[in-house]
Amino acid sequence: MPPLPREGRSTAWIRDRLDALAGGDVDWRSGRALSLAYSAGPEVLALTDEVLARFQSTNALNVAAFPSLRVMQAEIVEMSGELLHLPEDGGGFVTSGGTESILCAVKAARGLARARGNTSPEMVLPTSAHAAFEKAAADYDVRSVRVPVRADFRADPEAMRAALNDRTALVVASAPAYPQGVVDPIAEIAAAAAARGLPMHVDACMGGVTLPMLERLGHAVPPFDFRVAGVTSMSVDLHKYGYTAKGTSVILYRSRELRRHQTFVTDNWLGGLYGSAAILGTRSGGPIAAAWAVMQHLGIDGYLRLTEAARRATEELVAGLRALPEIRLLAEPDTTLVAFACDGMGSDSAIDAFAVGDALWRRGWVCDQQKPPPSLHCTVNAIHAGKIDALLAALRDSLDEVRSTKSEGPGRSYAIVEG
Repeated sequence: MPPLPREGRSTAWIRDRLDALAGGDVDWRSGRALSLAYSAGPEVLALTDEVLARFQSTNALNVAAFPSLRVMQAEIVEMSGELLHLPEDGGGFVTSGGTESILCAVKAARGLARARGNTSPEMVLPTSAHAAFEKAAADYDVRSVRVPVRADFRADPEAMRAALNDRTALVVASAPAYPQGVVDPIAEIAAAAAARGLPMHVDACMGGVTLPMLERLGHAVPPFDFRVAGVTSMSVDLHKYGYTAKGTSVILYRSRELRRHQTFVTDNWLGGLYGSAAILGTRSGGPIAAAWAVMQHLGIDGYLRLTEAARRATEELVAGLRALPEIRLLAEPDTTLVAFACDGMGSDSAIDAFAVGDALWRRGWVCDQQKPPPSLHCTVNAIHAGKIDALLAALRDSLDEVRSTKSEGPGRSYAIVEG
């Protein structure tokens, strides 16, 4: 089949082809994906689809032409900032995802470092911090200084303090870190950064909505947001536990002075003044409008309900995993992320975790496969309420299969690049 047909296809052909292509996709709507997709149920999904369609062809590059997007972006930032106690003189932007938010934070820190005369900027971050920081380091020529985490997978504040020097441009911690689902000791790390006058970024892409809701629900939540004096920026993915359309995240700054180092403005071409708030230029207003709509629709009560459901499902999963002798939890989950290895009976009796992940995949369940150590990762969200018993049954069957066949799995990547 040629890439572009000479004659256009019928809409019926397009629909049939899409159905065939999607036949191999994971059924995330039924709650069988514990990675990549998040669902608050059919009502929210229907609202999302409606608003996406209405605003998909609007362009957030120029909000003078689409003032509705200016209002919605400002209100998204305001709602997100309120959850995280952003000061009144703070600000932020809506971005396309966690990676773009992280890129923006690193770019802003590099700009501040350059303004201070630092021509060889570095950022200090724990080995658990997201891979997007490595992308930012490569894109913006900022050296990544990775510091080993403690035995509990949390960042080591003293080791990070010792890694700071005159070239440090940014200090990073996570709330929670994606791989093992634990919140770093933010207050201690932020104090070390503040003592040197350095910006401190908290990657709350996974926890920026969940942690405030858990706190309201009475769970013990360590200090992690702008209430910690040394925290200067935060990233929050609304398309994760905000349950909004894919393509919406927020980058927040304690001060507009730091935020301005993120933006780009030029008139060095024949088209006039060009300004870009974040990384993208043209971007659809659809995800922005859909995120605004979902946040307005759910409100605090809706997010409390969804967070409680996700946390309850997480606790059910953890209890079920602890009942399996082959399973070893890597850490006690602080939010709704669960990581486990299959060596609970000792290294001599270890079962290949990636083979177990493949066996789960064949049974219709998708978990991340990660290392080190070889382990499986579950991003539990509200859609998984009532699904944990079925997941555990599939896991038991998968463990039995891999034990009997002694099979091994090559491991699936969290993200890949294809030509």
